[in-house]
Amino acid sequence: LVLILLFLRNSFRFIAKPCAINLGIQDSGPHRAQPNAILEKVFTSITKSPDGKRLEGLSKQLDWDVRKIQRWFRHRRNQDKPTTLTKFCESMWRFTFYLSIFFYGIRFLWTAPWFWDTRQCWYNYPFQPLTSRLYYYYILELAFYWSLMFSQFTDIKRKDFLIMFVHHLATIGLITFSYMNNMVRVGTLVLCLHDASDFLLEAAKLANYAKYQRLCDAFFMLFGVVFIVTRLGIYPFWILNTTLFESWELIGPYPSWWLFNGLLITLQILHIIWSYLIIRTAYKALVRGKVSKDDRSDVESSSEEEDATSNSTKGVFSTSSNGSNRINGHVAGGQWTEE
Repeated sequence: LVLILLFLRNSFRFIAKPCAINLGIQDSGPHRAQPNAILEKVFTSITKSPDGKRLEGLSKQLDWDVRKIQRWFRHRRNQDKPTTLTKFCESMWRFTFYLSIFFYGIRFLWTAPWFWDTRQCWYNYPFQPLTSRLYYYYILELAFYWSLMFSQFTDIKRKDFLIMFVHHLATIGLITFSYMNNMVRVGTLVLCLHDASDFLLEAAKLANYAKYQRLCDAFFMLFGVVFIVTRLGIYPFWILNTTLFESWELIGPYPSWWLFNGLLITLQILHIIWSYLIIRTAYKALVRGKVSKDDRSDVESSSEEEDATSNSTKGVFSTSSNGSNRINGHVAGGQWTEE
């Protein structure tokens, strides 16, 4: 299933690309640095971010202003970044999967007794039947997170790469561990809860790439509300409550109880970190009417002047004239990421 999902992900561009073109998204990257053999050799062989001493030496060697050399290196780093069209295709794939799996999970869980009474997760445990619908839901989610783990090394690089890597590890560990121990009932609740906000973030990113700023801001604010309600409200008071206290009461502290809840608490710590980033971005949007370049941005501004110009026109997510737009995605030049 992982291989199939990776194949579908790569093939999805044939659907996403025409959509992007119809929305006016061009397959063009950031401003390219002017050819310079000396700087190119330094960039490829020595460093992509020269320090002050090296900048002074290059300035004397080329008879260039230091600021001009800094700008050249910024442009050179940016030109290796993926285009907006590439990022649109990636987000559209994630949006499609997250939305589909969320509605599948809701439809399945709506008739499940443990969706309405979490104590049902532990009655007659571990001798609980594994239905085919539950199995397909579980195994597809596991395959998707494995595909995210593999594709993270080739996807758009974000500053929260390590956090996302830990998140994927914890998620895969939880899904695998809970499946092996037949804790699939509470596992489905965790999966569905996490899927509830992910597709809204991808929708905000898609609107950002298409330059529908108001729609992007609306989706992002909605994402922030749903994320905080589900991850800081429902998750600890509904999920952790049943895994920590109801399970202890009904079946006792079984040997794997400590590891299982340790992984769930690790996820909660990540939820708090991401909630802080979301609240900070939303605060800037509400107080200043704009947001400075997102901390997770994968493209740098080419100069302070360009930053000032682009920031004056930004919303929650925005695309500056120098291509500094980027949302991981668990956000394009003012974006989030991934979920």
